[in-house]
Amino acid sequence: MKVRIHTSISEITADVWNALVRDNNPFVRHEFLNAMERHGCVGEKFGWLPRHIAVYEDDLLIAAMPLYEKHNSYGEFVFDNAWADAYERAGRNYFPKLVSAIPYTPATGQRLLAVAGREKEVRPLLLQTALRLAEESGVSSFHVLFPDSREHQFFHQQGLLSRHDCQFHWRNENYREFDDFLNRMVSRKRNNIRQERRKVSQADIKLRVLNGHTATSLDWRNFSRFYEQTFAEKWGVATFNLGFFQELAQTLPDQIVLVLADAGTTCIAGALMYRSDTTLYGRHWGCIEQVDALHFEACYYQGIEYCIRHGLQRFEPGAQGEHKIARGFLPTLTRSSHWIADDDFRQPISNFVAHERQAVAEYMAQLEVASPYKKCE
Repeated sequence: MKVRIHTSISEITADVWNALVRDNNPFVRHEFLNAMERHGCVGEKFGWLPRHIAVYEDDLLIAAMPLYEKHNSYGEFVFDNAWADAYERAGRNYFPKLVSAIPYTPATGQRLLAVAGREKEVRPLLLQTALRLAEESGVSSFHVLFPDSREHQFFHQQGLLSRHDCQFHWRNENYREFDDFLNRMVSRKRNNIRQERRKVSQADIKLRVLNGHTATSLDWRNFSRFYEQTFAEKWGVATFNLGFFQELAQTLPDQIVLVLADAGTTCIAGALMYRSDTTLYGRHWGCIEQVDALHFEACYYQGIEYCIRHGLQRFEPGAQGEHKIARGFLPTLTRSSHWIADDDFRQPISNFVAHERQAVAEYMAQLEVASPYKKCE
């Protein structure tokens, strides 16, 4: 086996990379990672420098890890600002660090890509390569964000620290239509959802559900404007751009789910989602006109209807948001794994994440009583 570090995903051909991707996960696919690099969504400007690991056998790609050298903590959704502050107070450098993640995307998925049937064989090599690169580069740490449960268990067994957090996900209980889903809920929550959907309908808002084939250039210009408006209002940085969205519409057309809202002849809002073979992922929302309950309709209810219609098992609408519980999304544990180079910081950070895991467990237990679903007999 030969190991290479690639500073651009374009150095690897799409078909051989995608052959390692399970569940047709859109964020791990070559097209998504390449579009970010091509359109400046990652790189020096935003502090995400590609360091992708690839393992070859007889010149064939058999394993890989999406990996970045980070010079900040922007766009990770697993917050380590307290760690960086502690390093600074101690006169140490927390940055740079190595992060295996999908930039700006808090969605669970593969981080250790491998040919089917050889996962157990190549996972140790991928981890050893990442840690060797960390040591040779002199970075403070190595982090794996939102790995799937099997990968997280592997990292835990190898001694990496485990962090827990909570998101809110929806599960498809073999619903045939939206009313089947509503009928599982207690009457107050069911009526609230119907009322919210009625408000949008009475406001004479028309919803369009599009994919990469059916969305026009004008649709993408409108959505890009909504997306940028959201970041402008929140004093954030819009890292994705029109070129990125348009490229994905061409390269991943069947995995795009774009919901646009029209008021008369004017498009006023949009929600962008992506799908795998089993899961719908909500990612971005924006609007230029406020309509009561339109956010819930475009971002949640249209997504749930899409999952039911297409037989998808889960809907991950994004990070945070207790308001999602009343709309059918239940607390779901998310995980990350961490390696700390500095002996002086490893134990204090280990104590920190142990307390954090306990706090997350208690938080999720408290949220269980807020479930909108009828209790089983």
